Amino acid sequence: MDHEEFRRFGHQLIDWIADYRRECAEGTRAVMARVAPGDVRARLPAEPPLDAQPLEDVLADLSNIILPGCTHWQDPRFFAYFPSNSSLAAVLGDLASTGLAQLGLNWQASPALTELEDLTTDWLRQMMGLSAQWSGVIQDTASTATLVALLCARERATNFAAARGGLQGCAEPLTVYLSSQSHSSVEKAALLAGFGRENLRVIPVDDAFGMQPQALREAIEADVQRGLRPCAIVATVGSTAVTAIDPLAPIAEVARAHGLWLHVDAALAGAAMLLPECRALWQGVEDADSLVVNAHKWLGASFDCSLYYVRDPQHLIRVMSTSPSYLRTAADETARNLRDWGIPLGRRFRALKLWFLIREQGVSGLQTRLRRDLAHARWLAARIDASAQWRRLAPVPLQTVCVRHEPPGLDGDALDRHTLAWARRINESGQAYLTPAMLEGRWMVRVSFGVETTEYRHVEALWALMQSAAAAD
Repeated sequence: MDHEEFRRFGHQLIDWIADYRRECAEGTRAVMARVAPGDVRARLPAEPPLDAQPLEDVLADLSNIILPGCTHWQDPRFFAYFPSNSSLAAVLGDLASTGLAQLGLNWQASPALTELEDLTTDWLRQMMGLSAQWSGVIQDTASTATLVALLCARERATNFAAARGGLQGCAEPLTVYLSSQSHSSVEKAALLAGFGRENLRVIPVDDAFGMQPQALREAIEADVQRGLRPCAIVATVGSTAVTAIDPLAPIAEVARAHGLWLHVDAALAGAAMLLPECRALWQGVEDADSLVVNAHKWLGASFDCSLYYVRDPQHLIRVMSTSPSYLRTAADETARNLRDWGIPLGRRFRALKLWFLIREQGVSGLQTRLRRDLAHARWLAARIDASAQWRRLAPVPLQTVCVRHEPPGLDGDALDRHTLAWARRINESGQAYLTPAMLEGRWMVRVSFGVETTEYRHVEALWALMQSAAAAD
């Protein structure tokens, strides 16, 4: 492909994306993909093409085969999982990143990549009201950020055992503390970091599903008595299932008393901290050691773009540093080398999509949208609270409402079947998309607001649809 062909097909692809996004906003497609496993692959050749094919054919297959197999996360009627916004400004930033084709092996390999990432992470730090003691870097996902945090915790607790005998050289098993509402990636990270499932402690939660500080303290003291070495606490601000808020201030007090690393998972809720009125939700965050915020969720930067903040970047660098001779430069003493701030050696120019987003919308524009989503959640919660046979199952500190329809005389497995049935009716209708989840051993339905194009009329329509779907049994 030469430059002029690229220009021609690039214009066509931009037009195609613009049309698709307009269709999403207008709600002209079923929100959830209507295909069965294997359908997409069955429509494509099993073997690669021997000869070059016209790009017109590729674009046609994109429309006719790929698109029908997509669930539309940018549809205003998407209320499933969590928002994963990809603002059009961020899409342009991502395109610029791919077009520039930078590879950030060190500062010299792409000074602009390194310095814009330094700038944008600091911008978001300021936007969230965090102090200047935090330093940020962009990781791919919160899963990776949590793994990095636990690796740093492990090395601090063992006086950098990885440089000697690794975990095999530790006389005392290390323990990690989390709540029942923690994301599954926390357990995965702990296993990958070598802690072992037997050394994970799930701390009880209170009626609002936040971790109980006293139970945490007692679990740590019991492990010390058993000859174990408490290492790290992972606290959550805005859990995936119910947006539970762990009380950071008393948890941080426990962490300080026992010298534990405190990592805060605010993957979703970090965006809400652009609003001064929400910052009380993470009071005590300044006493944490590390923090992750996903800019690719509610905020609007295209996936993937997780911001990982640490209070001691030198400790992070010591744990993650790699310095092969072919990457050393004269700038190493004065410039950041972001390969030393995470697991990958190289990195793409992720900061561009965040930079485009913040500049195109401004802090005030982002704040307006976030406040709108919070208002949508409060509106639905109020309708549920006022309606017979409907029950809200958790507080609504952010943009997610957890709900169950409970007809008289229906409980146990029968109630579970009813819950899954009305949620399935909604999803199969194509008019909205919701995701059920387990809470305290029983099924419920999560309604997660935050898609950029969702308006009040979509929320009203969803509530009407929920009532009709639940009444169909």
